[in-house]
Amino acid sequence: MRALIQRVSQARVDVGDRCVGAIDQGLLVLFCAVTDDEPGNAEHLAGKIAKLRIFEDDAGKMNRSVLDIGGSVLVVSQFTLAADTRKGNRPSFISAARPETAIPLLEEFTDALKALGISVETGEFGADMAVSLVNDGPVTIWLDTRD
Repeated sequence: MRALIQRVSQARVDVGDRCVGAIDQGLLVLFCAVTDDEPGNAEHLAGKIAKLRIFEDDAGKMNRSVLDIGGSVLVVSQFTLAADTRKGNRPSFISAARPETAIPLLEEFTDALKALGISVETGEFGADMAVSLVNDGPVTIWLDTRD
């Protein structure tokens, strides 16, 4: 699994003319399941993200997690995080998990975040989404369960 995490003061995702998910302070997580993912990876990744200390404490140091600040998470499925650009100029997405695998892993991931007490909003799997955000910091972190 791959996740690109952005600390945000606000974020939203629209499909057409309707908002399908929006948060204030918290994390925007662009999520990608890849072909060799296993179910336990989703729970592990959720725990890592929930406890990642990337919010400032009173001393201005990154020492607080989204759990600590009572923030929310907006999870947006993004298969393009599986892009392989080693050959040529057209990315290959062959390592992205097929929907029948990716959707249950995405659901497991969001359920694991919710089980930790985090308010979770989501995009719409497979839809053409418009994601807008205010990146706070900016702080952007890449996580890959294979690393």
